[in-house]
Amino acid sequence: MISVSEALALIKTHTSQLPKVEIPLRDSYGCFLVEEQVAPISSPSFRQSAMDGYAFRCGEIYELEVIGECKAGDALEFDLQDNQAVRIFTGARVPDQADTVIMQEHVEVNGEKISIQKMPEKTTNVRAIGEQVQVGEQLLPAGTKITESIIGFLAGFGISEVLVFNKPKITLIVTGNELQEAGSPLKPGCIYESNAIMLESALKSRGFDSVQILKVADDLEATKKSVAQGLEADVLLISGGISVGDYDFVNEALQANGVQEIFYKVNQKPGKPLWFGKKGGKLVFALPGNPASSLTCFLIYALSALKIMSGNPDVDLNFQTGVLKHRTFNKFGKTLFILGTEKNGEVEIYPKQASSMLISYALGNALVLIPENLEVLEAGETVQFLAVNRN
Repeated sequence: MISVSEALALIKTHTSQLPKVEIPLRDSYGCFLVEEQVAPISSPSFRQSAMDGYAFRCGEIYELEVIGECKAGDALEFDLQDNQAVRIFTGARVPDQADTVIMQEHVEVNGEKISIQKMPEKTTNVRAIGEQVQVGEQLLPAGTKITESIIGFLAGFGISEVLVFNKPKITLIVTGNELQEAGSPLKPGCIYESNAIMLESALKSRGFDSVQILKVADDLEATKKSVAQGLEADVLLISGGISVGDYDFVNEALQANGVQEIFYKVNQKPGKPLWFGKKGGKLVFALPGNPASSLTCFLIYALSALKIMSGNPDVDLNFQTGVLKHRTFNKFGKTLFILGTEKNGEVEIYPKQASSMLISYALGNALVLIPENLEVLEAGETVQFLAVNRN
């Protein structure tokens, strides 16, 4: 049995980034840039009006003749004199001979002429070429996560494809004869299956949307077959069946499929019977079947590997610190991951912490780490926690 830190180090050692791939910008949400993105054009690429109004040469003349109109999308030029103006609209190209745009609210219109009521300063309301970014400048550094705003930002430069790290394809196997789908009366001796939908939601909410779910009974041959199918993905997550009971067949099925064991069992509670291995570049996490244990091991271990594979530079656990509200005990000699509620920097531990219970996850917002070498933490002591259930 190894420590939490040893398990994390081994996962990092045995996990590699997936290959680079060039994909359409519209399909890149949640991916990470392989290399810096450089501006192919300046933005704006022409002098642009920031207002609806009139383009003219700023000076001492307050009465101007309107000699034409320029709307967005036009590329018109005018032989503009000092006593003349052009009607212009937001986003339109400012004629070369104009240096200022006066907003329409600051003029009085008299037929084909305007009277300036308030003379602006020169270059007012004219967006200069490259005001946002000059051609050749860095738009985004390597490792940037692509969001909806970044997709819009890059599209504004005419970029239609981006080089990113491929997202891992994931298979999730859920084992157990006792598991029953929600939505029907519960049969005697059965429980409603919750791990599949929970882990699928955890994956998809973090941008991992290529998820296949397989459900298998507690049968060795069926488990072998499911593992073989699951290994077609980049990452195989297995929920349940990894302990040493008479009907736990996952370990044997993994061996039969040539998966190399990297470690089995971590000195932690909940989640001790965690199994990690690999076959070639494909990773396998056999998570405990108890729901709280399964989610904890996913958040602490599997998610770190998925981040590395997808090129996310932020792969370390982002612990925050808070102050304990009540005395807390660790009687197990293990690293504890327990749920609590953090508010204004104060952490209150939730009373129900069994590995079979999700109520603490449902109600809490902080996954608190209690080191294995600490037996008692007094009220007021500082603890580390991972934020959960927060948008």
